[in-house]
Amino acid sequence: MGKETGFLEFNRMNNGDVPPLERIKSFEEFHTPLMPESRRQQAARCMNCGVPFCQSAMNLSGMVVGCPLHNLIPEWNDEIYKEHDEHAFNRLHKTSNFPEFTGRVCPALCEKACMCGQYGDAVTVHDNELFLVERAYEKGYVKPLAPKVRSGKKVAVVGSGPSGLAVADELNHRGHLVTVFEREDEIGGLLMYGIPNMKLDKSVIKRRRKLMEEEGVKFVTGVDVGRDKDSREILDGFDAVVLCCGSKKPRSLAVAEPGKVGGVYYAVDFLTRNTKALMKASDRSVAALKEVGGYIDAAGKNVVIVGGGDTGNDCIGTVIRQGAKSVTALEMMPKPPVTRAASNPWPEWPKTLKTDYGHEEAIAVYGSDPRVFETTVKSINVDKKGHLKEIETVKVAFKDGKLTEVPGSEKKLKCELLLIAAGFIGCEDYTAKAFDLRLSPRGTVEPMTRHGDGSTVSLHATGHGDGSTVSIYRAGQKLFSAGDMRRGQSLVVWAIAEGRACAREVDEFLMGYSNL
Repeated sequence: MGKETGFLEFNRMNNGDVPPLERIKSFEEFHTPLMPESRRQQAARCMNCGVPFCQSAMNLSGMVVGCPLHNLIPEWNDEIYKEHDEHAFNRLHKTSNFPEFTGRVCPALCEKACMCGQYGDAVTVHDNELFLVERAYEKGYVKPLAPKVRSGKKVAVVGSGPSGLAVADELNHRGHLVTVFEREDEIGGLLMYGIPNMKLDKSVIKRRRKLMEEEGVKFVTGVDVGRDKDSREILDGFDAVVLCCGSKKPRSLAVAEPGKVGGVYYAVDFLTRNTKALMKASDRSVAALKEVGGYIDAAGKNVVIVGGGDTGNDCIGTVIRQGAKSVTALEMMPKPPVTRAASNPWPEWPKTLKTDYGHEEAIAVYGSDPRVFETTVKSINVDKKGHLKEIETVKVAFKDGKLTEVPGSEKKLKCELLLIAAGFIGCEDYTAKAFDLRLSPRGTVEPMTRHGDGSTVSLHATGHGDGSTVSIYRAGQKLFSAGDMRRGQSLVVWAIAEGRACAREVDEFLMGYSNL
């Protein structure tokens, strides 16, 4: 513990934000870091608790708090305070493959379990992590570490989202020859095309790719395994195959299906096209994006977004930058309380109202919070060309465990662009079919599947404290899976944790033991 009284002497101080009306002029990241001296004071607030819940990943009341990667948070906070930045980074990197990703997009489960947060403000673990990894790049602590000895074993990873990248990183450092197949033109999965640039600049992903390539990982982009490339070729050509294909089937909206009604899109398609256009632009300004074109444009339109999660918030921020006339975000769930309820004590995950960057920007631009709770779309109206012009909403409530409409609560809204951000329902069917996998009702890989040849799919235990499992292996076909494809739609930090655990299972399968 660097400073015994740090948590008493220093108040919490977050990274700064560019003001909403200024930052919406571009798709640049808008958080401004503290000066190093102030950051060290924030690290000094860490109490080095006897039982540090921040790194525990405990399941309390059905929700996990604490870091799924079990990051050694008190250790590297202490080292930041003492200005031992290289050693601090080494302790962080020991458990976290990609802190430059989680330091930007993770909702900081660690902070929700911080002891300082019980009666006051939690330690700025999230910002401390980002400071540490970016300083490590700046100071040259991050260097290519290619293995000196290769095992000769070849591993194929299908999918380059955070779980796939974690599998590849771990197994490559172990000495195996890793090839990652990605159907898009760039690696990263939803990190690249599902998260907008102002939240995660795409140069950060490209920087990590360059490092991994220098260390020996081979990336093959623009190849869709199961369509462009036969799964049998992959299974026959590698000693182990890891499926990290994500949970990419979006949940539809019965009254308005994308492709059948003009102006209706899935949120992930909307965000993907915006990012692809932005990557072709001369810079990250809104003006440069408009010069490029080729994206789904919200300019001058009344936009309605269905879904209140991170993706819905990212859509709000994106359409505001494009120049939307108005934005309404519909959420089926009731509005959470501003402060913890008595039935939701620390260190449980706080079920409180979260006002994210998109909501802040909407309030600044339009003068009010865009969210409408306990509401969904009941029907739509289209013009003569079949393009959306209006929607009808209705209030909903849960009664006896079922979602029911509230009679007489219908309301009409002008709407020329409807974005569906209602989550995902599992891996895509063609991927499961290509590898002869059975899916659960949730669309995830089924733990046990009996095939005609008598072989089975079985899940390996990981040793996580919550009892979760990460990987599959089919006897005789060396097949594994991790991430959202196995777990279901989840957080980037969980995907990385699953990738690391799955890599250990693969390594043990290939070598008969593992030191990962």
